[in-house]
Amino acid sequence: MIGIVFLNMGGPDSLETVRPFLYNLFSDREIIQLGPWFMQPLIAWSIARRRAPKSQAAYAKIGGKSPLASITMAQARAVEQVLNQRQQEEVSCLTGMRYWHPRTPDVLARMKERGISRVLGFSLYPQYSKATNGSSIAEFESCAKKMGLETQVIDSFPDHPGYIAALRDVLQEGLKKIGDKDRFALVYSAHSLPRRMIEEGDPYVKHLHRTIKALEELTGIKGHLCFQSRSGPVAWLEPATDVLLNELADKGLSCLLVMPISFVSDHIETLYEIDILYSEMMAKKGVCLVRTPSLNDRPVFINALSDLAEKGLKEAGWLG
Repeated sequence: MIGIVFLNMGGPDSLETVRPFLYNLFSDREIIQLGPWFMQPLIAWSIARRRAPKSQAAYAKIGGKSPLASITMAQARAVEQVLNQRQQEEVSCLTGMRYWHPRTPDVLARMKERGISRVLGFSLYPQYSKATNGSSIAEFESCAKKMGLETQVIDSFPDHPGYIAALRDVLQEGLKKIGDKDRFALVYSAHSLPRRMIEEGDPYVKHLHRTIKALEELTGIKGHLCFQSRSGPVAWLEPATDVLLNELADKGLSCLLVMPISFVSDHIETLYEIDILYSEMMAKKGVCLVRTPSLNDRPVFINALSDLAEKGLKEAGWLG
């Protein structure tokens, strides 16, 4: 049997776990460096304590927890079903979260207990960044090595044809919800990163442009790239999503179509930031904000993930 671990950020599974989730997140120096390394745990503890009440209020508005882990599990099960229909070699697909349960080390341990010795680590961040893909893959490979597991990795897929086709489909769904097609703008909202990381060579923004270029070649519709979810006292990528939305609204547009370009699953940033915060902000200006559906476990996206996984397994020499 071959194992596949779908790697993602994870999210709190209750309001009570928001604070420890935030602590795990801010303890990771791959995402953000808070003072000297030996001070980061203390600073992360302080930030988590301060931010927890506000974050809990946000999670309360989307059901009291993050849906990310359950959606990722649905994606894993769907891919497992597709691959086991295609291949004679049995494949087991699980999920490994970076900052909350099910944690990647625990998932790998479970696979080893089942006698699985070959595991594909599949990062579900389409565009590579050291802060996301890199951090998740580093943990995966370090743990797997300690357990004596053979590994292969899929680290990104910014312009994979199946992924781009899935984006086209959700974009078309979003367009159907727009009334005045002559007075709207398409906005690509991506998770932000500290600007320093890009200046040091992180390929994230280049990968975003690869995704957008491939999508726009397919649709013929041009959009505006912006960045959401800033946190911490550092310079972040610009323009910020809220800033760009206000600028476009002030130009007299009647509707803004937001596509969360770097997210493949619904979570706090789609369900709360875009659907609630940004929608309310635009409504005050008389502007309609529509979000394209997330990819989640849509069949066209599952087929893309299955194709990518199959290719990775064959490159490892584990499938014929």
